[in-house]
Amino acid sequence: MHCRLRPIVKSLVSAGVIMFALGATAGFAAAPNPCAPAARSGANPCAAKNPCAAGDKVDPKRVTRPKGYKPFKADRATLVKQGEALWKDTKLSTNGMSCNTCHVNNAAFAPTFAKPYPHMVAMAKEKGGVKQVHLDEMVQFCMIVPMAAKPLKWESRELAALTAYTGRLQNKFKPNPCAAKNPCAAKNPCAAKNPCAAKK
Repeated sequence: MHCRLRPIVKSLVSAGVIMFALGATAGFAAAPNPCAPAARSGANPCAAKNPCAAGDKVDPKRVTRPKGYKPFKADRATLVKQGEALWKDTKLSTNGMSCNTCHVNNAAFAPTFAKPYPHMVAMAKEKGGVKQVHLDEMVQFCMIVPMAAKPLKWESRELAALTAYTGRLQNKFKPNPCAAKNPCAAKNPCAAKNPCAAKK
């Protein structure tokens, strides 16, 4: 009986009937990307339209350090711990995003993220014409562009905490040769060819 059913099942799969019954995800599941890190939590920003590419131009005055700026001071370990919680806090945005949405498992960091700040960041240059940024300025850029919110108050604990935690990530960051370009740049890396798929 099973032998007779196999040709029928095969033809139904070819026709797309069984695929429809199982759901579209079963039919369109792609082979796993060997370069992609294992997902821990959160949505994959590459699954939808690139959120970092959205948004209008940014007034550089909103994201560059004001005159006489003095960052909030506190114990660094405490700030890092608070910053880690804020990193995943979607309440900081107006669109349900958090820092972790784009950067889960160190995704979407350009290789230059490993370099000491200030340095050039593609999104800051494209959206605000800023040639190089400090780390706290980059946090402010991300508040406005991907997260569609207002910049944090310059001398706030929140900005100091997010900057401290991002600095901790930077210290541990090692550029991945399989990683695509920064999704905050003009082109969406999700459409780029996987460099590790070329040769096996």
